[in-house]
Amino acid sequence: MMESSINVLGEPLETCSTEPLTGFFRNGCCDTGPTDRGQHTVCALMTAEFLALSKYLGNDLSTPRPEHGFKGLKPGDRWCLCAGRFLQAHEEGAAPRVRLGATHRRTLEVVPLEVLKLYAIDLA
Repeated sequence: MMESSINVLGEPLETCSTEPLTGFFRNGCCDTGPTDRGQHTVCALMTAEFLALSKYLGNDLSTPRPEHGFKGLKPGDRWCLCAGRFLQAHEEGAAPRVRLGATHRRTLEVVPLEVLKLYAIDLA
């Protein structure tokens, strides 16, 4: 069961990525619900620095895993990150850029909007 698809700006949640297909529900959006324990709600633009940090911390997002239908991520890909991992990357100075329009409002339970705005790629 998904929660309402509303972004951190209080507007309808935009698609994060369909290539690669992302989201806890693999619907291209950073939707969440009770079964999403990792809270995969931050639409992030992958960077080499973040991918290296994630791999170092035990979540290798760059290595293909064909047995799971996962091609591996590369810099420039958009992906729904766990809110806690995004905050950790921010604290480590390696946070990726984010699309606020595609970042679910539940993120705000973990990451303040002011922090997200520091990395926003969709603010005019």
